[in-house]
Amino acid sequence: MKRRTFIKNSSLASSTLLVPGFLKACDALPLTSEGHKKLVIIQLAGGNDGLNTLVQFRNDIYLKNRPVIAQKKEQLLKVSDELGFHESLKAFTALYDQGHMCVLNSVGYPNPSRSHFRSTDIWQTASGSDQYLRTGWVGRYLEEVVKNPLGAIEVDDTLSLLMKGETINGIATKDPRLFYKTTRDPYFSNVLRTNTDIHLSEHNLGYLYKTALEAKSSAAYIYEKTKVYDSKAVYPKNAFGKQLRTISEMVNSGLETQIYYASLGGFDTHANQLNAQKRLLKIYSEGMRAFVDDLKGTGAFKDTLVLTFSEFGRRLKQNTANGTDHGAANMVFLIGEDLKHKGMYNTPSNLASLDANGDIEYEIDFRDVYASLLKEWLGTEPSKVLDGSFKTLGLV
Repeated sequence: MKRRTFIKNSSLASSTLLVPGFLKACDALPLTSEGHKKLVIIQLAGGNDGLNTLVQFRNDIYLKNRPVIAQKKEQLLKVSDELGFHESLKAFTALYDQGHMCVLNSVGYPNPSRSHFRSTDIWQTASGSDQYLRTGWVGRYLEEVVKNPLGAIEVDDTLSLLMKGETINGIATKDPRLFYKTTRDPYFSNVLRTNTDIHLSEHNLGYLYKTALEAKSSAAYIYEKTKVYDSKAVYPKNAFGKQLRTISEMVNSGLETQIYYASLGGFDTHANQLNAQKRLLKIYSEGMRAFVDDLKGTGAFKDTLVLTFSEFGRRLKQNTANGTDHGAANMVFLIGEDLKHKGMYNTPSNLASLDANGDIEYEIDFRDVYASLLKEWLGTEPSKVLDGSFKTLGLV
């Protein structure tokens, strides 16, 4: 195996597994966490247009600012006399109708960034717009609470900032079998043997050596655990559906990982938004419905909560390319079996009160949502993870 292929398959390029005390990475299992609830985080990357996702179809301001891309009332999946979900969200709307969803409107933060990279960093690190943190809020949760990299898995080839701590990072893998197979490649043995032969101390061990050892032990544990459950549910035949199937198989196998992260990209709809968003929302909707049905069938849904966010919303006014430009506050979806707030948590965004850039103003700080998930779902004091004092919202 070539070095480049090895690095990609074992997620070394993003230091997914680099932690001190690597030789005992899995010795502490089961995880020393404060609960056994599962949190699945989904990012709609690129900035999903929330105003065309949950539509205020009677709002004259909405209709006036979007003469071409406004969603037609007769096509919407109505949830009230004023609101309707996008037509592509049929399967998703069924979850809403069953009482499995809470919609939080106008979620954001003060002085919002309209850069994809910066705003994603803010959401993933739980920082203020004037802070630059090197660790993600899930990475800090691993360090302060779980104390094990296996507490969080990103279903991807590389690890995002969300999962990175100072001394403990989560794990990135799309395929436990491939991850395991890669760590059994002769390349691993050559790396380990070479470094062992020159008698380096743990403090001085090279990056590749430490990561290789960590990868080998973690991959074996994940692979052996996930072999026990093979989902029979029918998922959409796309990359997002595969991600969700993998998460389901990990959850249902008894893997004690608490936090999973996956993303669906393509939502940066500056031009010809209607067709692009229609396609993407259908992928999201059908994937989430399959995932929930799968978890319901095994009884795992009662202990699983799904958070969906996007790094920002879109501008109210459509642009000249029949798309929308980067905005600010947006909606967040929370999906679970026994939510305290079902349906709309708060009123839809006020389109008559925009910020100086013509964007929706935030009403709920996204870090209040994180504080709620940490306290109410994961049983953790938010101050252990978040930098600052944030209120809980009584979500679960």
